[in-house]
Amino acid sequence: MTRSVRRTRRMLRLAGAGAAAALALSACSSSSDSSGESGSTGASASPKLSGTVTVFAAASLKESFTALGEEFEHRHPGTKVSFSFGGSDTLAASITGGAPADVFAAASAKTMKTVTDAKAASGTPVTFVRNQLEIATRPGNPAKVSSLRDLTKSGLKVVLCDKTVPCGSAARKALDAAKIKLTPVSYEQDVKSALNKVELDEADAAVVYKTDVKAAKGKVQGVEFPESAGAVNDYPITVLKNGRNAEAAQAFIALVRSAEGQKVLGEAGFLKP
Repeated sequence: MTRSVRRTRRMLRLAGAGAAAALALSACSSSSDSSGESGSTGASASPKLSGTVTVFAAASLKESFTALGEEFEHRHPGTKVSFSFGGSDTLAASITGGAPADVFAAASAKTMKTVTDAKAASGTPVTFVRNQLEIATRPGNPAKVSSLRDLTKSGLKVVLCDKTVPCGSAARKALDAAKIKLTPVSYEQDVKSALNKVELDEADAAVVYKTDVKAAKGKVQGVEFPESAGAVNDYPITVLKNGRNAEAAQAFIALVRSAEGQKVLGEAGFLKP
């Protein structure tokens, strides 16, 4: 083999090695750029939530919302969900009075309207669940209550929610539909207070929500009545203007409306919206 031929082959091998190195370097650079762009996009798509989310919610949501609050904090380390449960009308009055809350979940569209009319809501409220009434009696139902009309029995101590409260308004609607006149021993400011009267043997029966009977876990006994089908309450939820953590508020509402949130609420006895 001549010297010129050997020189030519050596030059070709060197050129090939150089091209391979250039291709490898180009590939690494492209991979690095692509990775950097992907990471940047992911970070902007999922902003980290932090701080406290203050939620004003109807008393009947206490058990299910508490569970969802714990799930929210687990999903978003660095956040805290602070709840204020009570009668929807009382909560609405606090909100329209300027109380700093991020989320309001009411037990009726009428109560939510108080907030929207005052321009205190941010955006349009959406219904996330519905709830139906039930009669709560003492365990074993010693008063033998089997219908709404049985609540008029002589000597029977019955408790209702106040008519300004969603559960009281719904109970009044059911009683009017059945043409039943009932004088309770007391009117309570939220559904948990009405239920508590039966649990403490201070009343024989109370008209509450199915979810509250279920949450009592055997401390009371539930009695269904057909008139309740015509007095089902829609539960709306919204972000509030006076809130201090709008992003976390929206994320909490998203959890409530998600498949997982709806499962928790369904297991508590709430109806689908």
